Parts: sequence; C-alpha cells; structure tokens
Amino acid sequence: MSEFTDQPSAVREGQGIDPAALGDWLAKNLPGYAGDSVSIEQFGRGYSNLTYLVRSGPHELVLRRAPPGVKIKSAHDMGREFRILSALAGVPGWTKTPKPLAACEDESVLGSQFYVMERVRGVILRAKPPKGLVLSPDVMRRVSEATIDTLAEIHNLDWRAAGLEGLGKPEGYVRRQVEGWTERYRKAQTDEVPQFEELGKWLLAHLPADSPPALIHNDFKYDNVVLDERLSSVVSVLDWEMATVGDPLMDLGTTLGYWIEPDDPPVFQLTVFGPTNLPGNLRRSELVARYAEKTGRDVGDVLFYYANALYKLAVVAQQLYKRWKDGLTKEDRYAVMLAGVQAVTSSALVAIEKGRIDRLGE
Repeated sequence: MSEFTDQPSAVREGQGIDPAALGDWLAKNLPGYAGDSVSIEQFGRGYSNLTYLVRSGPHELVLRRAPPGVKIKSAHDMGREFRILSALAGVPGWTKTPKPLAACEDESVLGSQFYVMERVRGVILRAKPPKGLVLSPDVMRRVSEATIDTLAEIHNLDWRAAGLEGLGKPEGYVRRQVEGWTERYRKAQTDEVPQFEELGKWLLAHLPADSPPALIHNDFKYDNVVLDERLSSVVSVLDWEMATVGDPLMDLGTTLGYWIEPDDPPVFQLTVFGPTNLPGNLRRSELVARYAEKTGRDVGDVLFYYANALYKLAVVAQQLYKRWKDGLTKEDRYAVMLAGVQAVTSSALVAIEKGRIDRLGE
C-alpha cells in the first residue's frame, strides 16, 4: 500500500517558507542535514499549525510552524510542542511519536517559531481517504480498535517519569477548560448563536469531578494518526501542540466529538473529520467501552465529555470564522464556519436531550 502513504503537495498561497533562510538555519543547527539546496512542500489542509516536508540533499525532514496572522500564541507554541516530543522520545517502550531534531524560537528566521523532526511514513485517513484505498468493514474495525487502543496507551503512560509533571495543572482542569473555551468564544464572537449559549450553561451546571490525571493529546482523531501500510496498527501520533496533563476523559470526549457515525443526523455529517462514518468502525459507545477496558477508568459521565468536545469544536469554528471575517485568510472554507458553530452546538443539544452519545438519529 506504499502508494497510499501520506504525501505533500505544493505550498499554499500565503503560507510559504523562504528556502534560503531555512537552509542557512539548517546548516547552523543540523549540519548533517544541510544540502546544496532546500525544497519545500506542504502536508494536509488542517486548521491548526502548518506542516511541511523539507528536502535537503539526501535528507527529508518535517517542519511545523504556526499559521501566519494567528495571535493565539498559547495554541501555537512550537517550543512547547518540541519539548513534549523530546520527553516522549525518552519513555521506555513508547515509539509512537516522531523524533524531534531541532527547534527555533527566533521568529525573525521564518516569521514564526518552528521545529523540525524526522519524517514518519504511513497512511493517514483524512475526511477524503486516498483514491483507490479500499476501506472495508474489516479494515475499519481494525483501524478503529487500534486507534482507541493508542489513546488508552497514551493515557496509561507514566507522565511523571517522562518529566512532564510541569506541563499542566490537573486540579480543577474540567471547570477551567469550560470557562476558558467560553472566554475564547467571547473574544472571537461575531454573531448571536443561542444554541451555543444554551450548551455553555448546561456544561457549567453538570461539571463532573476531575478524574485522575494523565498525559492528554487534546486533538486525537484519524488525521492525527499515522497507520502502517497494512492498516493494521498505529505507527505514530502527530500534532501534539495542545497536549497537556489533565483529565483524560476530556481527551476521550474530544475523540468522540470527531467521531461521526453513519446514522447520525444530517447536521452531524457536516463535521466529518475522517472516515469514522464508514461501516465497520466502532460506534462511539463501543469506543468508550473498549477504552474503559484498556484503562480501568470510570466513564460514567461520558455524555458531559462528549458535549464538551462539541462545545470546543464550535469555539474553534468561531475563531476560524473571525479570521476570515477580519481578512486574515481568504480561504473559502472559513467563510462557512459560522454555520459550523450552529451545527455543532445543535448536535450537542440533541445528545443531551436523548441522554446518550450514539443512535442520535433515531
């Protein structure tokens, strides 16, 4: 299946990198990787940090940087992401993160902080899977099981032994997250969205107690997971920019928020982030059951964590819409994000009304 390995394409307009400046920096900081010339392509079309393939002589590197025009530094701290990867590289038995190589916090070099890491080859399942890739029910069952098992593996890591004790503040994490995302929404608000207000009130009225803390990824979904070419196992987990130490059930909820099922109402299908709606995938309730088995954690309040995940997605959609409205991006996909805010919060309210996280189209 090597033809389905994730591949880059041309750098998108307004997101370019000066190859000469990067080449000079590589020569000073990674002498063994500096070649006669540097070529740059770009991966994916995510809404977060930007990811590039850098070819320098015989070497291939992956570069991560913040998108231009973004002012939320806490969400795009390249140095922090580099330090997390560096810590995970030293955890015995853990191999599912790329090897970090060097970081640059001097924004004058490329216009923003960045770091480089080794390239991990494999298959990434995005909203539109690679053309010709057969994703049978048996394959999707295997992939979904491997994916949730990897999330459980992350939550079972000894984060203290990894030197990540100062990464987050576990006490009061759940309340702080709900209030923090509400504040982010207020700063980016452009229109009145009654569904969002109703959902926020419900979350604050139903806050569960914090679970025992763990290292959490905070953006764990199919397009941040690299699969082996046989689609039988996870070889790497990408995009650790939002990782912290906190309540792992909030992390599980985030994954459930991305997990659209085939019989979900039409409004849910507007937010598909990967082929979770193909036959064979575990259902959301099955993901929860398998996760509980692998971690031994109590998942009784899963409806709250699912609703909270959709709340966060709504805030992100609002932030992206404001970027478009303020002229910081010209990409058409950002122009419809306000409808996304309404759709996602409506989805959460449907789940709350039904009192469950799946079979929501019934």
